[in-house]
Amino acid sequence: MSFQPKPIYLLADSQLLFARRNGKLVLDSIRSVVLATSPKAAYVGASNGDRPEFYSIFEAAMAGLNIVDCCMISSRLSDADASSVMTADIILLAGGDVSRGWRSFQETGLKDLIVDRYHQGAVLIGVSAGAVQLGILGWPEEGFAGDKVIELFQLVPCIISAHDEKMEWQELKSAVQMFGGKWPGIGLPTGGGAIYHPDRSLVPLQLPLHEFTMSGEGVSHAFLMPPSFQSAKPEGEALP
Repeated sequence: MSFQPKPIYLLADSQLLFARRNGKLVLDSIRSVVLATSPKAAYVGASNGDRPEFYSIFEAAMAGLNIVDCCMISSRLSDADASSVMTADIILLAGGDVSRGWRSFQETGLKDLIVDRYHQGAVLIGVSAGAVQLGILGWPEEGFAGDKVIELFQLVPCIISAHDEKMEWQELKSAVQMFGGKWPGIGLPTGGGAIYHPDRSLVPLQLPLHEFTMSGEGVSHAFLMPPSFQSAKPEGEALP
């Protein structure tokens, strides 16, 4: 049986999990793409060391979407955890340290389980570091360096950075330049996010996204506007 991949939700932080517009949750669209009548949602907290207080935030967010069948996937990945991932309709990758979480995904085999489940129709949500991990590449918390670049899930064809506007996205711009603009850089501002659709369009949520591409030998900066702010392309920008 073949499945149509579902949208991938990229969030700079947890604010969008609870944000409302016109009385409805901004992320209410998740329920429209999940076919199960009683969806199962899995929280992957390896990037933050399985901190239970962050799982509680996840539970509260899912309750807002009328999803109550939730579980926390341990970074040690037991057989029961693996089974939960493979039956989850929604999988959220939590924030924290990009490289710490990625090591855990690779060492336990969770990386392949998440990719398999995505191709079987699960909705993926990445928050902060989790959003970065769904992109092409990342770098350790101590900072960007060419010899420390980490290849990630690569399910979203861009280099993602989250809530780094105070540093003017310097590390993201360095990554885009290092690879000669092979992939665009997408900066998710604090409180903002995006939905990446199977047709390769990227739709900003709430706030404009920062897009970085190569222009000559330098990096150019543009804004991708949320649908409510743009009329020309409300379906989002197609990624290369």
